[in-house]
Amino acid sequence: QVQLVESGGGLVQAGDSLRLSCAVSGRTFSNLAMGWIRQGPGKERTFVAAISRSGDNTQYAEPVEGRFTISRDIAKNMVYLQMNNLKPEDTAVYYCAADQTHGIWYVPRLPDFTSWGQGTQVTVSS
Repeated sequence: QVQLVESGGGLVQAGDSLRLSCAVSGRTFSNLAMGWIRQGPGKERTFVAAISRSGDNTQYAEPVEGRFTISRDIAKNMVYLQMNNLKPEDTAVYYCAADQTHGIWYVPRLPDFTSWGQGTQVTVSS
């Protein structure tokens, strides 16, 4: 079973940056495509970003395109989400998620994720 542990959330001001981290264990990391999903106050979970098993392919939600960057470190079994120029509408609980069922080049979408972390809160003040 995949275990995912997020860290790096916090309270920041608009325009600041944060880097979220996700420690992955329980499965061979190279067999997992990874992603970040967020859930704002009173809202459903929405896709933020994802990266293929190979690390070569990424996908971003339109609201974060150009501001957020997802990456993975195979040597450390870690996934990161670098968030720049944060906005109040980025306030949410951010979840790390894993997809175990697709090929090496595939970038997962929200329904593809089968394992989830506990989430880390990001709050952006205006």
